[in-house]
Amino acid sequence: MEELPLFSRSQLALRNGQDREEIWVAYQGLIYELNGSRLWRNGQHYGQWAGQDLTAELDQKAPHSAEHLKRFKLVGRLLL
Repeated sequence: MEELPLFSRSQLALRNGQDREEIWVAYQGLIYELNGSRLWRNGQHYGQWAGQDLTAELDQKAPHSAEHLKRFKLVGRLLL
């Protein structure tokens, strides 16, 4: 399997659908590209903003599981 590139939190923050067209979120150290999702237009989804690590939100508050992320392209790993 190919090694995924590492991205810092500040690099992730730029992929918020506002500063750039990319819409990325991190979950459990992995970064997913959500550009194709109609639910993440403009980088926002039910009060959550792209460009962030959403691990806590998905694990504790989301009405759905993080399994939905598996439909999206994996683009990298979050530098911890």
